[in-house]
Amino acid sequence: MKAIVYEKVSSSKTLVLRDIVKPMPNTHEVLVRIHAASVNALDYRPMQMGVGIPKSRIFGADIVGMVEEVGRDVTSFKTGDMVVGDISGNGCGGFADYVAVDEKVLALKPSAIPDELAAAVPVAAVTALQALRDKGEVKAGMSLLIYGAGGGVGTYAVQLASYLGAQVTATCSTRNTALVRSLGANEVIDYTREDITTSNRRFDRIIAINGYHRLSAYKHLLVPNGIFVMVGGSLKQIFTSLLFGPFMSVGSKKMRTLAAKPNREDLEFVLDLVASGKIHPVIDRCYPLEQTAEAMSYVSEGHAQGKVVITVTSK
Repeated sequence: MKAIVYEKVSSSKTLVLRDIVKPMPNTHEVLVRIHAASVNALDYRPMQMGVGIPKSRIFGADIVGMVEEVGRDVTSFKTGDMVVGDISGNGCGGFADYVAVDEKVLALKPSAIPDELAAAVPVAAVTALQALRDKGEVKAGMSLLIYGAGGGVGTYAVQLASYLGAQVTATCSTRNTALVRSLGANEVIDYTREDITTSNRRFDRIIAINGYHRLSAYKHLLVPNGIFVMVGGSLKQIFTSLLFGPFMSVGSKKMRTLAAKPNREDLEFVLDLVASGKIHPVIDRCYPLEQTAEAMSYVSEGHAQGKVVITVTSK
């Protein structure tokens, strides 16, 4: 089968299209013929940092495809089922023709969702859901600031927050303002023209997606009993949030960091919302499998509108 394999030669690190052995599912795994995948930060950041490289050396956490073979103990799926999942907990491997993964990480794909759209759901949408619902405890009527609303997680966060009934103020770059407004934000701020952290505004909840400001700047924007949630960001910023967040949470304002985890129930929940038209994936562009390196580079630059999808094979 074909796969995009991470290779390191001397000081050079690269992604190369290779012919490798097709995997065989064990007793509790299914073999999925991959139709589409999508790019996430957890795909390109290990390359940047040099740690967290999958054992298989094949990146790709989000997958959509058809079950081609099932292990003898598999009970959730049968041959021919269309499935979608976040396989990061199974070592990734989505940038390839096939992958063998535990049945527990997959969900049935609703027939109403095209493959490319479904591939853009698992990591980003579940991350946004867990940030809002679990860490942020967002409820209807709350004032919510989403900092960094134009990317993969951000576009879902705006839609899910609106679905939950929050009053959403979203920040993004100039090119994303119209998009973010169309997703349901009540107010959109162009952060290239206005620094909201210097304002006198206050919010019940703040979700910072790859936020770049000091934690104290975000805390300043919270009302008493408000909650701030850090979602992603640079390694330095994540470390700072983990280290100092607990100390800064002394008092009524809480500073939290999300470590999103794959969850089948959460995935099924957001897939149902997509299938019913309540939210929709935002796709910036699609790349064929052989151009995965270019797709990873594009996403790592931080300017993608929503998600970037890898088309692996035709139906």
